[in-house]
This record gives sequence, structure tokens and C-alpha cells, in this order.
Amino acid sequence: MRQFDFLGKTKYFVPISLLLVAISIVILLPGVRGLKWGIDFTGGMEFKVLFSEEVDTADIRTMLGAIDAGDVDLTTSVIQDAEGNTKVITTQLLNVEEDQRVIDRIETTLRAEFPVEDIGRRLIGQQVSQELAQKGWQAVLLAIVAILVYISWRFRLRYAIGAVAAILHDVIIALGVFAIFQIEVNLATIAAFLTIVGYSLNDTIVIYDRIRENLKVERRRPIFEIINHSVNQSLSRTLNTSLTTFIPVIILFLFGGSVLRGFSLALLIGVIVGTYSSMYIANPILYAWSLKADKAKKGR
Repeated sequence: MRQFDFLGKTKYFVPISLLLVAISIVILLPGVRGLKWGIDFTGGMEFKVLFSEEVDTADIRTMLGAIDAGDVDLTTSVIQDAEGNTKVITTQLLNVEEDQRVIDRIETTLRAEFPVEDIGRRLIGQQVSQELAQKGWQAVLLAIVAILVYISWRFRLRYAIGAVAAILHDVIIALGVFAIFQIEVNLATIAAFLTIVGYSLNDTIVIYDRIRENLKVERRRPIFEIINHSVNQSLSRTLNTSLTTFIPVIILFLFGGSVLRGFSLALLIGVIVGTYSSMYIANPILYAWSLKADKAKKGR
């Protein structure tokens, strides 16, 4: 089997990764580009609609898209199922005075197109939405901290630092892509970022486990060769896993519609960048740390 020199190529790939991360961080700054927050985080107008019979969500979305709402994009509205035949439709933030025409058209069209029994509406303030955003990012950070603690216990701290660096690399680059193309970030996207964290970690742990086993068996072999050999041993599994994940995600991205576009794009980036970082970010950090630790031991 051909052996690829993964660690030997890090001198090319690590600078590229650092450049991409730096560009992403700059683009994420609100004054430069920033993220385009969805209704979940900016607030909006909520319509609570009670139907006399079950109504398909796709039909409601099609109806909203057909309404002439001027500058208001109703296709990005969030539609959720509630108790019974009730649907909760959350649109962009609408001013009761300035956007009354749009509000009336939404309610009139709903009553004309569907068997509506009652429509209630309320404004969702930005304070509630900011709390959702804060909790969403707290969930991502909590997951990363938990991973750091777990891998430090299960392996060693040097392994944990490499894994967390790879995760941060993946999430920052994914956020950078969202900022560049101004793709809406909503709660589903946050869920996708948490999935990226898990996916990136899975690939890294498989390689780390192989490295640890090889270190036990081949103690006299240089750490450089052990890491390279371990990545090569895991390569077919890594590529097969990535390919089988990539196929349904790309189908979801192409045919899932606008509602799932952000979610599927985040997963798509996560699969590609996560596979890359498990080989070219996590392992070089482990190698550099191991070299430094070995030199410290010899110097004693």
C-alpha cells in the first residue's frame, strides 16, 4: 500500500489554513461584513393560525412566496407546527404602521387560500432573539469545552489541543463562508455547526486512537513516522466515511429548498474541511507538542 507523507506536507497546508482562518475572522467583524442573522435572531412578526383541517407547510410557503410584499422577503419565513391544526408563521420584523399593507395581505391570502378559523399575531422582540443567539453560541462553546476535557482524560492534553484546534478551524472557516456570501444564519444553522463539531471530532479521534495504539507497539519508531503511518492506516476509512456523508448532504443542498440551504451548506463545508483538518491541523499540533515534550525529557 502506498504511504503518503501527510506531515511532510503540513509546511504547505498549515499556512494556507492560517490565512483562511485570518480572512474569515476579519470578514466576520460587523464593520467589515459580518453574519446575516435570520429571523430566529433578529426578531419578527409571528402569525398563529388555527386551521379547521390539516394544511401542508409547503403550500403555506408557496402562498407566502406569491404575495407581493415589496421589500419584505416572505420566502424566508419560519413555519412551525403547533398543537392540533395550528401553524406558527414567523416573518421578518414588520412595523404595524408602516407594513400594515403586507400584514393585511398575509392574513387575507391565508383566509382565501386555506380553511382558517382564527389568526392571532404578535411581535417577537429582539431581546428574545438575542437570548436565543446567546444560548446557541453557548451550546457550541460548551461542546468544545466538553470535548477538551474528555479527550484530555481519554488520551492526553496534547491530543485535546489538536482536536479543539481542528474544530475551531472548521467552524471559523464555515462561518467565514456564510459571511462572504451573506447566507442566513438561523437556529438550524447553529445545529449544523454543532454537527460540524461532532463530525470533525469523529475523524480526528479515529486517527488519534490509531496513533496511540501504534505508539504502544512501535516505541522505538520516530513519532513523525508513527503519525504518518497512522493517518495512512485510517485513510480509506476516513475517505469512505466522508464520501458516504457527502453524497446525501450534497443532495440535500441541491434539492432541499431554500429552508434547508444554510443547514446543508454548513454540513457540506463541515464534511470537506473536517476531513482536511483531521489530517493537516490536529496531527501537526500533536507532532509539534510531542517533539517539544521529547526534547524537554532529554534535556533533564
